[in-house]
Amino acid sequence: MADLLVVKAKIRDAAKGMNVAGDLAEALDKRVRQLVDDACRRAKENGRKTVQAKDL
Repeated sequence: MADLLVVKAKIRDAAKGMNVAGDLAEALDKRVRQLVDDACRRAKENGRKTVQAKDL
């Protein structure tokens, strides 16, 4: 897999005292990549080359 878009240390920080399984970062990365792909598709469908928050 390519480099992760998420930062494992930041996930642990956000989990606030919870243990974080080793596979969480990979699963979260997969979800983030899908969100970005979907947002890019929406921007293209709307004739834009700029992905905006509203595309999420």
